[in-house]
Amino acid sequence: MATSPRSPPGAPPPPEFEISRQSRLLAALSKKVIDLDELRMLAAQGVPDGAAVRPTVWKLLLGYLPSDRALWEQELAKKRSQYAAFKEEFLSNPMEIARQQELEGQRSENAGSINNGLLHRSEVTQEEHPLSLGKTTAWNQFFEYSEIIEQIDRDVKRTHPDMHFFCGDSSFAKSNQNFAEADSFFCFMELLSGFRDNFCQKLDNSAVGIQGTLSKLSQLVAKYDGELQRHLEITTEINPQFYAFRWITLLLTQEFNFADTIHIWDTLLSDPDGPQETLLRICCAMLILVRKRLLAGDFTSNLKLLQNYPPTNISHLLYVANKLH
Repeated sequence: MATSPRSPPGAPPPPEFEISRQSRLLAALSKKVIDLDELRMLAAQGVPDGAAVRPTVWKLLLGYLPSDRALWEQELAKKRSQYAAFKEEFLSNPMEIARQQELEGQRSENAGSINNGLLHRSEVTQEEHPLSLGKTTAWNQFFEYSEIIEQIDRDVKRTHPDMHFFCGDSSFAKSNQNFAEADSFFCFMELLSGFRDNFCQKLDNSAVGIQGTLSKLSQLVAKYDGELQRHLEITTEINPQFYAFRWITLLLTQEFNFADTIHIWDTLLSDPDGPQETLLRICCAMLILVRKRLLAGDFTSNLKLLQNYPPTNISHLLYVANKLH
């Protein structure tokens, strides 16, 4: 009996499979009330790039959007208004501060004096001067913020030169650029809520902090491959913090290319119990997939391997991780 040829490692799914997933995903998103269980099941397999719905899927999986489509517009307007208020409160503009000071001066009892309410040079403090080198001044913070924004803009245009979105010629592109900042802020907050204890210094050495998370990974490896765990931590004395600290705190963004990372995040966000346990299973699967090389290696070679994880078939990696559930 003839069989279809096996796809090479890392090859994308067949076109007909992608089309089927796209149609099912679009159908799920077209309902008046989204079935989140169904959405998680579909997204866990990877959101097809051609469907152009990943932003909406992630917003739903993160809880940023309610499952009732009728509430989307209202919820988005509220969140974006809230973000605008945050920016106004926390991102100080020195020029605006100076203008407010000038207005206050004009209203003061010296408003009728010769300076007409403007500050004398002697009245301008070092912290208020635009050329001040103080790191805590409003001007310094303003310039640093502006430089960061410019650097991000240059990096995006350099790494994605084919993305016409950044041209900003259409009103649609411009409006979505503004909304993307607010949406990304709240989505990132929701994402980090599932890992917040890993970033709390006071909890570092507790059962729920980063050391506790690393211990859970060690226990998971011992459960499914005791020989590998003993070789790594006893024979070669490679503790999880030597490599998995970066894996966990950066959500594997430094171990794989952008496209593979996005696929992994589709799976992470689809877990109804939260992304942390799924992340640990993926980390465990990463070790299992290179176990032969690890068992044959010493401290130096194994550490180099784990800190520079080799290219792998992401679909197979996620399949192995799912088997550990």
